[in-house]
Amino acid sequence: SDHKTHKQIVRTAEKIIGVSLPSITEVYTTRRIRKANSIVDDPTHPSHTLFTLLPSEKSFPVCLIHTEVVCAQTHLAPTTLVPKSHSAEGCENWHLVGISFFILGLGTLLPWNFFMTASMYFNNRLNTSEWINGTVTATKEYYFNNWMTLLSQLPLLLFTLLNSILYPRISERIRIAGSLIFILILFILTAILVKVPMEQDRFFSITMSNIWFINSFGAVLQGSLFGLVGLLPQKYSAVFMSGQGLAGTFAALAMLFAIASEADEETAALGYFITPCVGTLVTLFSYLLLPKLEFARFYLNKSKDQTYEIHVSAELLPKGTPENGDLNSQATDSVPNGTPRSPESDDTKQAFISIDTENVKQEKSSVLEVLKKISVMAFCVTFVFTVTLSVFPAITVDVKTAYPGKWERYFIPVCCFLLFNMMDLIGRSVTTWLRWPSKESRLFPALVISRVIFIPLLMLCNVQGRRFLPVFFANDWWFVIIMLLFSLSSGYFVCLSMTYAPQLVAPQDGETAGALMTFFLALGLSLGAALSFLLRFIV
Repeated sequence: SDHKTHKQIVRTAEKIIGVSLPSITEVYTTRRIRKANSIVDDPTHPSHTLFTLLPSEKSFPVCLIHTEVVCAQTHLAPTTLVPKSHSAEGCENWHLVGISFFILGLGTLLPWNFFMTASMYFNNRLNTSEWINGTVTATKEYYFNNWMTLLSQLPLLLFTLLNSILYPRISERIRIAGSLIFILILFILTAILVKVPMEQDRFFSITMSNIWFINSFGAVLQGSLFGLVGLLPQKYSAVFMSGQGLAGTFAALAMLFAIASEADEETAALGYFITPCVGTLVTLFSYLLLPKLEFARFYLNKSKDQTYEIHVSAELLPKGTPENGDLNSQATDSVPNGTPRSPESDDTKQAFISIDTENVKQEKSSVLEVLKKISVMAFCVTFVFTVTLSVFPAITVDVKTAYPGKWERYFIPVCCFLLFNMMDLIGRSVTTWLRWPSKESRLFPALVISRVIFIPLLMLCNVQGRRFLPVFFANDWWFVIIMLLFSLSSGYFVCLSMTYAPQLVAPQDGETAGALMTFFLALGLSLGAALSFLLRFIV
């Protein structure tokens, strides 16, 4: 319709809702209007105009209205707009929502990354020589890296399965905030243990128990947050995953600062484990900030009530007015989609305007139906993590540099942990602007499967404590190049799989898809951790 009519509609909307609408870029009018028994040919006529203010492609709308306007004669009848869910006002704070979910993504993987990156500290405390009859014997092998990986990932798989039981019984706020509080307490305990001398077996048992419980709470946290971020536009899933990618880089940098401080090992370890305590606190505050942001409230409330309902006064929709063949039972009900019948009386010529609105009470699909739609993405995320965790960190952490000396202290933190996590983060972040192959392409799962080549490549690097395989890539640069491609592809394909999955289902099934993908993500991590024992033995 013409620009003049658009302005007239916007001014009418402003008067009704009492706010200015400067950001509205498009106004759509109804396609069909029935006035009495005839169809009005001019949908832009002021007395027969349905106005729908829709989001702009470039910016979030100030107001979102889906309503029907009933006209009597040539006068626009008064309406009272009472939306059940708040419109997403405040486009100025959408970036705060993105930052909050980025921090939340980071916080979910702090437990796993800080324990993994500290493998040198734990191995030094565990691998001490044993004295028997006055002679030094071989050190006891605890296989810390393998057990740490397995006990970190099994809780994620277990609690992902239990989420269907936890979700209905425990509120989202308790699950997320409570998990963060317990993670904080366990990180504080880990920091305290740095100063407590302890026999190796007892230290190993306490550390493994700590790893199990802290990752159990992390599993509840991650599953809950994946469901939460699934309620927002898809780009926020990528932002959340990028935050998870930063967790490893954050831990690696903390370790490098601890090494570079030249402090004694105990003091450096204490400072290292205090860092995730602060990070967890910031994560908790970020979660508590979300309900205060209008942009977040719009989507989170929308999940609880998908209805954008307009309450029309009783004078407009009297009882007995037919709607889709049924009589109104309540004057305040909104007119559903469909072509209304003729009004009962021709004296009052009312125009019932039909709009194309989706059925806001759509039923969710079953879990099996959703799983069938996302099966390819579920396989991809499982396979990527199986390959990744089978060699990282259980095998890669035992690679030794060809240049001993001071560089030897930095080699694993830099070339194993920092390089992996930086490239993983870049791979995840790239998906915000590059998404290739497409979700329908058969090339996508083929590329995911091709990553299996990294397993033998890394096993043939300069891994010490070898049994069977020779060293084929002795130079540090070979290890760096392989790790770069290995980690970049891991982050890219994981994030792409997690981002594609909700797009393959209806909006109301997005949370189910997110929960299922979290399960398959956990399954891949657990399979990779279990496989690492076999691969480490083969090396």
